[in-house]
Parts: sequence; structure tokens; C-alpha cells
Amino acid sequence: MVSKTFVALFLLGGAAVFPAAAADRPLKGVVELFTSQGCSSCPPADRALEALIRQGDVVALAYHVDYWNYLGWNDTLASPENTKRQYGYAKSLGRSGVYTPQAVVNGRDHIKGTDAGAINRKLDGFRDGGQGLTVPVQARMRGDEIEISIGAGAGKADVVVVYYRSLENVAMLKGENKGKTIAYLNSVTDVQTVGMWDGKALQLVLPANVVSSDKNDGCAILLQASGKKGEPSTILGATILDGSKS
Repeated sequence: MVSKTFVALFLLGGAAVFPAAAADRPLKGVVELFTSQGCSSCPPADRALEALIRQGDVVALAYHVDYWNYLGWNDTLASPENTKRQYGYAKSLGRSGVYTPQAVVNGRDHIKGTDAGAINRKLDGFRDGGQGLTVPVQARMRGDEIEISIGAGAGKADVVVVYYRSLENVAMLKGENKGKTIAYLNSVTDVQTVGMWDGKALQLVLPANVVSSDKNDGCAILLQASGKKGEPSTILGATILDGSKS
């Protein structure tokens, strides 16, 4: 998709996709895909996100942005907050603009969101270079509460909860993807900062009904540093919690 600064051209695609259960293995990183239903270049990236989710070792989230709505189709999953988060990353990464499909990896760098293999290689490079998820983060549902446990480490960071819907099938009636029905996975509905971490082990408790609701199916917990003006930056640790299995 085209922005004021960037150009990306990809083939169209529209096959429905469905989420798979995550494998029980250590997480190697976080991928945040900025996408849009009104972006003709985005369906391949939406499929790449599915592949990352199916791996089971990546926290993979889709942030639908609203700046392509003027092309004729209002993204049903988009929000101004998602767009603001992407622009925040542009600032922390020293960029002059945004684009779709953009994948931000561990809050450290960005890459075109269409190639799951390239994204995996970037994740592996960060992990092997000591820039992966270095602070342990765990979460579990217990009754009507979510218990979050964060280990010790170096630095300061926010505890960020990202709520999402596991699957939304959307039929596009207008715009660049007119006539396609696409299954969107892990679509972000809300992002909230719930605590601060100063390098010491931390325990937090949240109400579980926010995760298992008509609006949300699960959440990711990110331990994320921020810039001078609060823009999102490096992710130090993460986990994901599937509320539909509670």
C-alpha cells in the first residue's frame, strides 16, 4: 500500500484462514502487523500472520489502521488508536512515515509484513544477538482473575496488555479488496498500560472478564520500553493468553 513516503506492490489473495492452537514452547519474539482491509497489498501479509500464529512460538498481533478508509471501504476492525501506535513506532524507529503492510518486530525494527520467512529470520537474529525476549513474562487465568508474573532484569518498562479477537471473517463490499472475504486473525481491539516495571520481579492481578468477553478472545502481555513522549519501543518480554480456553 502507498503512503506519503513508501510504496509496496504485492499480488492479491483472499482465501479464508483459521487459527490453530499455539504450541507449548518458548516464545522467540513479538510481531505486530499493521494492516488494513482497504489495502490491496495486505492480504499476503494477513496470510503470513496466520503462518506465524500457527508456529506457536511467536506473539503475532494484527493492528488494523484507519488511514486507507478514504479509498472506499471503512475497515471494520480499524481504530485511531492502532494508527497512533504505528505512528509512535515510526517515531521511535526514526522513520518519516508509515505504510501497510508493516511488521514491527520486538519493537526494535520493521519489515514488510508479507514474508513470514524473512520475519522469522529477523526474530532469530534478535534472539541470537541477545535482543530477543530476555525478561520472563507469564500469565494464567485463575477463576475471575488474570495473574501476571514478570521476572527480574535490567531497565524500566511498561506492562502493556493488548486485547484481541482470534478470528473475524469480513466480506469487503467496496474498496480495493471488493468481492473478497478474508479471515482476520488476532485483530487488536484495545491496548492498555496496566503497570510499571523497574527491573525487579513484579506480580499483577487483572479481572479476567475483559479477556473472555463478546469483544475479546484473548490478550498478549508485553513488557515494553517507551520513548521520551511515550511512544512504543523495545519489547523485553511477552506472553499470550487465550481467553477462549479458560
